[in-house]
Amino acid sequence: MTWEYSEDNLIEQTAIDLFFNQLGWDTLLAFNKESFGEGSTLGRLNKKEVVLKRIFFEKIKEFNPNLLEQAYNQAFEKLTEESITKSLAEINFEKHQLLRNGIPVVFPPSPERRGEGGEVKTLKIFDFDNADNNNFLAVRQLWLQGKSNRERRPDIIGFVNGIPLLFIELKAAHRKLENAYNDNFTDYKDVIPKLFYYNAFVLLSNGIESRIGSVTGKYQHFHEWKRITEEDEGIVALDRIIVGVCEKKRFLDLFENFILFDNSLGKVIKLIARNHQFIGVNKAIENIQH
Repeated sequence: MTWEYSEDNLIEQTAIDLFFNQLGWDTLLAFNKESFGEGSTLGRLNKKEVVLKRIFFEKIKEFNPNLLEQAYNQAFEKLTEESITKSLAEINFEKHQLLRNGIPVVFPPSPERRGEGGEVKTLKIFDFDNADNNNFLAVRQLWLQGKSNRERRPDIIGFVNGIPLLFIELKAAHRKLENAYNDNFTDYKDVIPKLFYYNAFVLLSNGIESRIGSVTGKYQHFHEWKRITEEDEGIVALDRIIVGVCEKKRFLDLFENFILFDNSLGKVIKLIARNHQFIGVNKAIENIQH
């Protein structure tokens, strides 16, 4: 059976249709169709790149106008810096801080202040106040090269302003959802860890069961997302979790306000608010504001 017509990809098509038709994300099928180089499909120079530099630079310049080119370059270098001594969880925490709070860059001092330290400016990466000002792109079947030049091709990666914040692994309905975690997600983390430096959310679905979790979460800590509003009937469905989590404004709200890193046990654990917590907190805030 060819890739395009396999059962796994019927669910993938359903998911990507939701992103495009209902949520207004741009979508792209990269499978064996991606070109490389400056003016290429995604602007990637090779399969090792996980941050879409072209889109990142477009948005960072829009949100932080009229700066020296070196400021934007410095921000990109700081964001994509790698570490061989830190765990994936520690790196993910550091990247989350930069993405959420902005990336500090240092400008050389002006001529009249030569000899003094440079000026520090924090560059904004996302527009949390107006979701539509950001670039949302869901890419299917993107080839990525990782350890020992091994390659992997995740089902869907969701990029916001060029940053891979969302990872989705999909299975056909007759397959156990836990297999998406054990066989695929853990393998991807091992082979292409750089993709998960920036990851905010991991979604797993076989069309019947769907769960959300974090890069540090065990399978039993992944949870369902059954409601979009408090009044909704709880439904465990692919469209409910995708619309509930990935609608642009909700996605950025979840990213900015509902991720917690805990290191009280001596290692970094990343926690994502559960469905009822997200709805409850926002309902309480709404009530206070009115």
